Amino acid sequence: MEGERKVVVASLQFACSDFISENVETAERLVRTAHKKGANIILIQELFEGYYFCQAQREDFFKRAKPYEGHPTILRMQKLAKELGVVLPVSFFEEANNAHYNSVAIIDADGTDLGLYRKSHIPDGPGYQEKFYFNPGDTGFKQYAGISGFQKRQEPWFFKVQKYCFIQLL
Repeated sequence: MEGERKVVVASLQFACSDFISENVETAERLVRTAHKKGANIILIQELFEGYYFCQAQREDFFKRAKPYEGHPTILRMQKLAKELGVVLPVSFFEEANNAHYNSVAIIDADGTDLGLYRKSHIPDGPGYQEKFYFNPGDTGFKQYAGISGFQKRQEPWFFKVQKYCFIQLL
């Protein structure tokens, strides 16, 4: 059919170090590889700027949080998305108004930052000390053409989110 667009989604997963620049370079390299293989929506893993630090409660890890506005990784991924013409959700540890969030900036294929999603359902249990680091999100999810919802890590445990996303597609 004329006007149809093929959507190919790639999901990236890689071992992270404690060096932000190294992890961002790895993510960029893998985004480029996924694009060469035809992907036009590329999902980079959650909190990819470093290893998953939420397994222990340490005050010094709060130094990793950065504000959304002017975030260097988001700016870099905006340039990459525009260059390749791909959509990139970019996960990061956000600091805002004396609170901390597990957030995602949604970058469109033209490099436009479409907005922010802050993770709502924060897990707490063995191996997941996220409630120590993150406040529950306050943004909700803005619906974009073709995207009906977004879930991060343990949020799939909350089936109402999946049900809502499905209903929006009907």
